[in-house]
Amino acid sequence: MKTKLTRRKMLQKSATLALGSAFLMHVPVRIFGGNQEKPSRVVLIRDKALLDASGNINTQVLSTMVDEGMIKLTRSGSPAEAWKQIIRPEDVVGIKTNYWNPLRTPIELENIIKARVMATGVTEGNVSINDRGVLNDPVFKRATALINTRPMRTHAWSGVGSLLKNYIMFTPQPSSFHGDSCADLAKLWELPGVKGKTRLNILVMITPLFHGVGSHHFNKEYTWPYQGLILGFDPVAVDAVGVKILEARRKEYFKEDRPLNPPAKHIALADTRHHLGNADMSRIDLVKSGWQEGLLV
Repeated sequence: MKTKLTRRKMLQKSATLALGSAFLMHVPVRIFGGNQEKPSRVVLIRDKALLDASGNINTQVLSTMVDEGMIKLTRSGSPAEAWKQIIRPEDVVGIKTNYWNPLRTPIELENIIKARVMATGVTEGNVSINDRGVLNDPVFKRATALINTRPMRTHAWSGVGSLLKNYIMFTPQPSSFHGDSCADLAKLWELPGVKGKTRLNILVMITPLFHGVGSHHFNKEYTWPYQGLILGFDPVAVDAVGVKILEARRKEYFKEDRPLNPPAKHIALADTRHHLGNADMSRIDLVKSGWQEGLLV
């Protein structure tokens, strides 16, 4: 009996390893941009109650939005199941945020993401939240998984500061990507610290910045309480949806078509030149959830 039991355990262990290997084999295709053979699923979720009258975030509402967005993105039965589809207990996770002071990734969202990651079994020592210090961060140096999140805003060099641009801190020479209106930002996703590691992209559309002039422009007049998040595995598709919303808001505000200056060409080129993901809206499976008023897309 002892021999049979040991053999049974060995077979069970082999089966578990096989399943794990199969998961790993499918992760890059399933959750990393570049699978252009089928439409990219993107979830846009909004809640009118996210911000109070003073513009403060209701953390519970934001938490529910993240959970519901993940369920719809992964087609899972629960938030826990959704996160377990993309994060494993043995992962080392870098949460790439954005610290730009006038419109940073909300700390509330960073904390929610970290809590969900740890709920999958990842230890606290294997999770880090960072932006400008990713190259020197010991967790990011050995990261097996990245979660990419930042607010959407207009940008003087690239048209928009988007998820694609958020990885520019993974190169020691960010200025090397500034040429031709940052046309080739998709190359960032080939860097050793990035390639094949992105498990989730969350574009923050709570109070997006839709207009500005100059290098570090910010005017609260050009933000509005959209109160949304856009989630997806394909960063190109998520960015494309975000740009459509900004363009619609610009037309609504200025009462005329007012193209981004410079144009956000890096998003289209991430598709057509670099084949990172889908920028064509006809190739994006957009799931709209929650508050529908003023959707703009």
